[in-house]
Amino acid sequence: MNAEDVARYLREHPDFLNQHHELFSELTVPHPQHGGQAISLAERQLHALRDKIRALELKLAELIRFGEENDDISTKVHRLSVVLLQAGSAAVVRQGLVDSLRDDFAVPYVSLKLWGEAAGGVVHSEAFGVGEAARRQVENLRHPWCGAPESIEMTSWFGEAAPHIRSLALMPLRVGGDCIGLLALGSAEAERFYAGMGTLYLGRIADLAAAALAARAG
Repeated sequence: MNAEDVARYLREHPDFLNQHHELFSELTVPHPQHGGQAISLAERQLHALRDKIRALELKLAELIRFGEENDDISTKVHRLSVVLLQAGSAAVVRQGLVDSLRDDFAVPYVSLKLWGEAAGGVVHSEAFGVGEAARRQVENLRHPWCGAPESIEMTSWFGEAAPHIRSLALMPLRVGGDCIGLLALGSAEAERFYAGMGTLYLGRIADLAAAALAARAG
């Protein structure tokens, strides 16, 4: 009989230790933190339970932190929604959007590019510097894209801040299925906008911005 046979027997006969409870005090195993010290099987089980409790406490603390972060972001998105709803013109929408992203969301560099219906059916002056290939790339995005800049053109959208851009988020602005422009967020931190990060709130901000801009186009 080997160790696997013993383990299999105990799994197949879960009442064995109940029937032989004296083994809990008679059998000894190495201490999980002090290998040279022997402890009873019952004490070893207690250590295992404590480890599980600590792991659960850490997981709970992590979930609470995530929940608090999401609540904070939701509050900021709500404030942005109010600002955009109260804006009386496209210019005020643009300024409110930029101010909110910089002040509330701590995004240091913001670039807004509009074309199509939001600009009266033509490429808006704000879209200068966005080539045809880049516009097609943005229009083909199904979700906001995050990562390191893939071209000099991308960093050029941020004007004088271009040399500082190490990561960015590209957020297509869509109304009724049509892409009307691009909202780009930039950071000097390489890990601020990274590939694979969650984009749920970025998408919601883009939807709010697109709706507000389209409603006041012209």
